[in-house]
Amino acid sequence: MRILTFFALALGVLLGTVLRPAEAPGQAKRFPPLGPLPSVPVPRDNPMSDAKVALGKLLFFDPRLSGDVSTSCAACHDPKLGWGTDQPISRGYPGAEHWRNSQTVLNSPYYAKLFWAGEVTSLESQAAAAATGNVAGNGDPIMMEERLRQVPEYVTRFKEVFGVDQPTIAMAWMAVAAFGRTVVSKAENVPFDRYAKGDQSALSPEAKRGLALFQGKAGCIQCHNGPLASDDSYHNLGVPPNPIFESSPLYQITLRYQHVIRGVPEQVYRAADRDLGLYYTTKRDEDRGKFRTPSLRELKYTAPYMHNGIFGSLEEVIEFYNRGGGEDLNKSPLVKPLGLTDQEQKDLKAFLESLSSDGPPHVMDPPEPPPYAAMK
Repeated sequence: MRILTFFALALGVLLGTVLRPAEAPGQAKRFPPLGPLPSVPVPRDNPMSDAKVALGKLLFFDPRLSGDVSTSCAACHDPKLGWGTDQPISRGYPGAEHWRNSQTVLNSPYYAKLFWAGEVTSLESQAAAAATGNVAGNGDPIMMEERLRQVPEYVTRFKEVFGVDQPTIAMAWMAVAAFGRTVVSKAENVPFDRYAKGDQSALSPEAKRGLALFQGKAGCIQCHNGPLASDDSYHNLGVPPNPIFESSPLYQITLRYQHVIRGVPEQVYRAADRDLGLYYTTKRDEDRGKFRTPSLRELKYTAPYMHNGIFGSLEEVIEFYNRGGGEDLNKSPLVKPLGLTDQEQKDLKAFLESLSSDGPPHVMDPPEPPPYAAMK
């Protein structure tokens, strides 16, 4: 009976039909099925080419696309650190501190919106927002564009890729985005993807039990579904505050700064004590503390976790969910105590790790930025 139950559950995951823990057979709720990622979506106005990707790679690692030439894209999205950082909160522009964890850019082309609260809708706008953000790159678009125009190799490459005589900053973001669309998981390297394609040996017995828990008793599939293992929606989990915000006035300044520039009401600003997430965009009280569901792909390499980097290990994350999340008036009703045993938590971890590549994906050394030419 156990064997039949497991295979029924596993088949349900792959077909997209799952049972929530409190539901009886016949009351199944359908979710987008887990499975290998589809082809990378590419916008019509920014088609891919090898030359554009190569240019984007150079620009991704070039710190001249920032205010004081100290902060490249790779400064916060390091290939050797899961294309993020290993710190709870991302580095800030010199003289400031950031206020959120640096999300990995792995598989980012598959999101409908980018950043923890979905502030932008494309990789192109994400690159621009990060490079110009006051506590991130703090770059002036005109200054960054002029720097590119004084690099002969960039002038040549922009001419080849875009057919222009001088680089423009908008085209730079298009190239960076094209490079970003190559930083994705490959199914042949991901155990679960191989399993989904029919290789029964790709998952360990523990991971297979974890798969059943994922879509059954643990209920993870309710938010982590589809090939990306994310519903691309927003939820409040009651994530506890990170004590790091109590250690430095710079963190508190940045948090209040976010309140100001996002136009929150005066009384909300005066009570600023946490990141309000989706509320900044919608100004709806019910959206306070909601953040976009992150993909579970490659999570072996992308710690720390949550929007404020409060959890340093996968075990901590599972234990947090097992006890029913944290305390918050807006906490999602989907987050409830799970009652997982110690062994079940280990099995769930084994499955979650099977969504990651066999080794750190797309690790690469930074290319040498091309030099300026002396003015004559």
